[in-house]
Amino acid sequence: MRFRTAASTDDYSTLPMNRKTLYTRALEYFQEAMPVAETELHYNTPFELLVAVILSAQCTDKRVNQVTPPLFRDYPTAEAMALATPEVIFEYIRSISYPNNKARHLVAMARMLEEEFQGEVPADLKQLTRLPGVGRKTANVILSVVWNQATMAVDTHVFRVSHRIGLVPDSCSTPLAVEKELTRHIPSDLIPKAHHWLILHGRYVCTARSPHCEACGLGEVCRFARKQQKS
Repeated sequence: MRFRTAASTDDYSTLPMNRKTLYTRALEYFQEAMPVAETELHYNTPFELLVAVILSAQCTDKRVNQVTPPLFRDYPTAEAMALATPEVIFEYIRSISYPNNKARHLVAMARMLEEEFQGEVPADLKQLTRLPGVGRKTANVILSVVWNQATMAVDTHVFRVSHRIGLVPDSCSTPLAVEKELTRHIPSDLIPKAHHWLILHGRYVCTARSPHCEACGLGEVCRFARKQQKS
């Protein structure tokens, strides 16, 4: 899968500083601007978070949080959801994008958790990605949020922001390439929080259509902002 980015064609070679300095400046800014950065999905258990993340694909966290309370009330565990049918789950999530596919995935995921993992959400990338409806991005979210592992889930926000700031070169044209570049340069203890920094920055400041550069403290180092200033 490839995402389009509004970043300029500049590469690291044209930045006014080296990569290490750029990452240091960006991380210092995020640490000060967002000392508390965490998922906006509402959940109480690893299973509930896994369900919420599956539902959040191509859907807003706000919408997911609106539909999950009754779903979690009636199906709080893998054991309970494994006994349901996709048709029943569909009625709870019908306002979510792609509800038919997601209902099937949720029931199949719950059944596999029961059959192969004793109903527990695994803490391993390969095992997680075996679950229906769980790709690398979803698995990385679970590993980061639940198990505090140094994994970077790359969604459209992370992809866009990383390119705009200049944290990754334009040659990183896939989510996996961006993930590898970010985890190569961000200290492992900061990666779980950096995942949320980039998402929240993209959601509220560095928005896709009209980025709020005036509200961003990265103007000096952001290659997108510098390009806008020159134009």
